[in-house]
Amino acid sequence: MGPNSYTELFFLDEATSFAAGHRPCYECRRHDALAYAEFWADAHGTSGVRAKAGQMDEQLHRERLTGDGRKGTFRADIGSLPTGTMVLMDERCWLVIAGRLFLWTPEGYSGVRDIAPETVAHVLTPQSTVEVFRAGYDADVHGSALEHM
Repeated sequence: MGPNSYTELFFLDEATSFAAGHRPCYECRRHDALAYAEFWADAHGTSGVRAKAGQMDEQLHRERLTGDGRKGTFRADIGSLPTGTMVLMDERCWLVIAGRLFLWTPEGYSGVRDIAPETVAHVLTPQSTVEVFRAGYDADVHGSALEHM
C-alpha cells in the first residue's frame, strides 16, 4: 500500500470487513458510510450528531487489537447478537443471521448451524459495530448465505 493512499483491502462481504474492524469507506461507499455513522451516533448516545470518521476509527482500532497485538474479541451469548455479527466457535468463523450460524470460508458461506441461543461464543466483530447493528444498520452479506437459508 502506498503512503497517503487508499487502504487496498478487499473482503468477501461487508460483514467480513466489519469483523476485521473496518467501517464503510466515505470515498467509494459514501451512502453506506453516512448511514453507518448515523447508526453509530444512535448506538453510542449522540443521536442527531453524526459520528466523525476519525472518532470511529480510533474506537474501532482500540477494539480491533489487544494490548499485545492479537485480535480483540469479547464473549457473548449467540442469542444476544444481531445479524451481521461474526463469531469464533470450534476454531471456525461463523456469521450470525437471525440467531443461526453460517460457516464462513474465503469463497463464501458453506453451511448453516442451528445453535442454542445461550451458547457463548467469542465475538470477532468489534463491540462498537455490534451496537451499530443493534441500532439498525444492515450489513451486506455474500449471496452464498442465501443458499443456506
